Order: sequence, then structure tokens, then C-alpha cells
Amino acid sequence: MADDKQLAEEGIGDIAFRRIRDDIVAGVLRPGIKLKLDALKTQYGASVSTLREILNRLASENFVVAEGQRGFEVAPATAENLREVADLRLLLESHAIRLSLETGDLDWEGRVVAAHHKLSVVEAQLLAGEIDRTAQWVYYDFAFHNALISACGSRTLLDLHASVFDRFIRYHMLAASFRGSAVMDDHRALFDLAMRRDAEGIVGKLTSHIRSGVDYVLSTGRI
Repeated sequence: MADDKQLAEEGIGDIAFRRIRDDIVAGVLRPGIKLKLDALKTQYGASVSTLREILNRLASENFVVAEGQRGFEVAPATAENLREVADLRLLLESHAIRLSLETGDLDWEGRVVAAHHKLSVVEAQLLAGEIDRTAQWVYYDFAFHNALISACGSRTLLDLHASVFDRFIRYHMLAASFRGSAVMDDHRALFDLAMRRDAEGIVGKLTSHIRSGVDYVLSTGRI
């Protein structure tokens, strides 16, 4: 019975971890708010001890700040941190994309084609004024960039990139605004360069793509 109870709590903990993390990325849990364990217990259905473990895990990913005896709060969102996260994303993604272009096979190309198609459809819907597609766009944006680097051969690199990507996307969600046709054009260019296996060209386009994203988020005045 004790083992069953432990397994059940672990399952609840995994669900609660994903929900809290997703809510931070989506901006539901706003930067700087106190994460009170009693309130989280009610909201996410996990025990206090499990929540402490979850918040410590999130602190290791820099989504949460541990304040010693004062508890936890959602990590602040600052222009300086956005630039740091962007630099880290660029470093990881540039390295991974070079590896993918070197070793990617036909299956890799198929993943990139499918991911770009789905992303372009959602972006066209956003440009047409369907702003409720923003969360869906975030999902497909990651799926496309993940597909580009999926042949890098390193699970560790993919996992680290995914964590940093979420920290970057969090700022876009806080800005609450889609960048428009420019981002769609960037994704098309990245797709074309990937199909041509143009490593230098794609890293250059990725650099301007990420830098433009940073400038756009800061231009909204919401950070």
C-alpha cells in the first residue's frame, strides 16, 4: 500500500510540475508573485512536500527563485535576463543545428517539412487576426525549431535547448503580441536554408531571428 501511495503521489507530482511550469511559461503565474504552498496545494492538487520538490526543480531551471526561509516566487522578467537567455539559446541552437545539417537523413528532412507546414498554417491564421491561436503558435514554433536540431545526436543538448527555449518563449507570452509577417518570413528562410544544408546561412538567419525577437519583445514595453 505504501508503494502504491508513493507511485500515486509521484504521478500527481509529475502532472503538477508540468502544469506549474506551463503556467509560468504562459504568464498565468506572473513574474515576482509569491508561490504560497497552501494556495498551490489547492490549485494544483499536490502535497506540500511534493510542491517543495517541484519548486526546487523549477528553481534549477531558473523559472522560480528560492528565497531561503521566505519561500519561493516566480522568477522576475527583465531585459537583461531576456538578452542572457537569448544568447544561451543562440549558442545551443547554433551548435545543434550545425550538427543536424551534417548528419540529418531523409527522416530528419521529413520532420522539418512537417513541422514547418504546421507552423506556417498557424502563423497565417494569426496574421488573419485569429489571436486565440497564440498558444498553438508557441507549440508549433518550438516543434519547428526542435525539428531543425533533432538530428544533432545529443539528448542532453536537446533537453537543455528545450528548457532554454521555454525561458525565451516566456518573454513572448508576457509581451502578449505576435511579431507578424517578419517572423513567418524568418521561418520560411530557415526552412529553405535547412533543406539546402547551408550551415553558415542558417546560423546567420537564426542569429537575426532571435535578436529581432528580443528587440520586438522589448519594444512592446511589457517587460
